[in-house]
Amino acid sequence: MNDLASTAAPGRALCPPAVRAALRRAVPGLAAYAAIRLLGLIVLMAWSAANGKNWHTLLTARWDSLWYTRVAEQGYGYTVQLPNGDVHSDLAFFPLLPWLERGLSALTPLSAADAGMAVAWTAAPAAAAALYATGERLHGRRAGVLLTALWAALPVGIVQSMAYSESLFTALAAWGVYCVLTGRWIWAGALAALAGLTRPVGAAVVAAVWISAAVTVANERAGGVRARALLRGRHRRMLLGVALAPLGWCAYVLWVGARRGSLTGYLDVQAGWHNGFDGGLAFAAFIWHQLTGPAFVAGLALPAGVALVVWLYVHGVRKGQPLPLAVYGGTVLLIALTAKGYFGSKPRLMLPAFPLLLPLAAGLARWRPARSWLVIGVVAAGSAVYGAFWLNGSGPP
Repeated sequence: MNDLASTAAPGRALCPPAVRAALRRAVPGLAAYAAIRLLGLIVLMAWSAANGKNWHTLLTARWDSLWYTRVAEQGYGYTVQLPNGDVHSDLAFFPLLPWLERGLSALTPLSAADAGMAVAWTAAPAAAAALYATGERLHGRRAGVLLTALWAALPVGIVQSMAYSESLFTALAAWGVYCVLTGRWIWAGALAALAGLTRPVGAAVVAAVWISAAVTVANERAGGVRARALLRGRHRRMLLGVALAPLGWCAYVLWVGARRGSLTGYLDVQAGWHNGFDGGLAFAAFIWHQLTGPAFVAGLALPAGVALVVWLYVHGVRKGQPLPLAVYGGTVLLIALTAKGYFGSKPRLMLPAFPLLLPLAAGLARWRPARSWLVIGVVAAGSAVYGAFWLNGSGPP
């Protein structure tokens, strides 16, 4: 099966001809991605104009975007105490996006907020390219194109165009997991470290690198590879990748701990936001409250949605999804479903869990093109309308 590295030796840098060939193969997927996201932006602009709102403001200056911009402009140290006593600290937000916002705004006429949107609009196609490469490698070119289209057409796909960190994180995570798949361990470790500087869920990329490396070594030792051989060549690169992977995530969490004078400093910051992990108890209580209250229909939709994403994950694993994708996707899903607080943000938290879409992409690839693209078109239209409605209303917390 072809992939972006098909003409390059494992672990070596891609030569220019291979890059050009890879880009040519990826063009249909990137074109599909761009068309779907453009549709979403056009509908958002029209909806916002009809409601007397500014689409640009909705994408750059609401909710988390404001926190990232403030960190980019003023550094860390801002807190807000709410009337109920909760303390919201900007230390909850990982630093890579505000660093990029600050650097880009210093080098260009862009404001920090616009720089954040520019980062998202650059990172999202990069993420789509990684999704295409993964889908092509596992299920062929049509599946790669359809995977990028499905990710673009997610109900909360509009977040990919916002000055949020989801697009940047997904690009780093998806390429990091792809590097594990193709044996580029140093690149995988470096990308995992950058993903760990972007969002707390960067731990999922670290898990994919570590567990994949451990299983690879265990399988080779079971096959008779001696310990001394494991320290040579490719295995030295693997060990270096394993060492690099957690550096970003650990560096920021430890820095927050040192700043607050406690090893649990980052967890304390999250507690101030009523975030954290409780095994899904708070989420289950929230669903039960919906089921027993006036929002009964919404209460039914929530467990149905959870059942769907869990089924997609289990189905992918049963179909032989490669270990790095299974570990990464499962960890993202686990973190999203077991986090407490801000239950309306859970679809956004699962946006980077692209491996869940692989079974759908592979299934659609077996259909006739007209039929599969009709489905994509309907889903994309629904995503565009929902995204415009969402951002003009409550939007992502």
